Amino acid sequence: MENSKKIFDIVVKTLEDKKAKNIKAIDIRELTTIASYFIIASGTSVTHIKSLADNVEEKLIEEGIRPLHIEGYNNARWILMDYNDVVVHIFHEEDREYYGLERLWQDGKEIVLNSENDVANIRP
Repeated sequence: MENSKKIFDIVVKTLEDKKAKNIKAIDIRELTTIASYFIIASGTSVTHIKSLADNVEEKLIEEGIRPLHIEGYNNARWILMDYNDVVVHIFHEEDREYYGLERLWQDGKEIVLNSENDVANIRP
């Protein structure tokens, strides 16, 4: 769980620093075994979305953390980055609304992100 919090914090900070739009985090531990947390954000263009994904990957690699899988990078309308317990979804704004990931996982617990790029209520 310690590694999950580290990944979570780095992803959120990186997305905020790189001006991702509408960053949300959902605790899905009680709903599924595929992951513990989803982090969802939007980019304003294909270039911005790729830049967000590149920066997240770069910051985590600096910490020795590599993704299990990255999907959707070439089209960059919805990039999924799988870090085992933490799955990052970076959407084009229009596609995010269309797919409604937050609605699909509405039974999860939204994690309130505080202003210091950290998590207010993430717990083991």
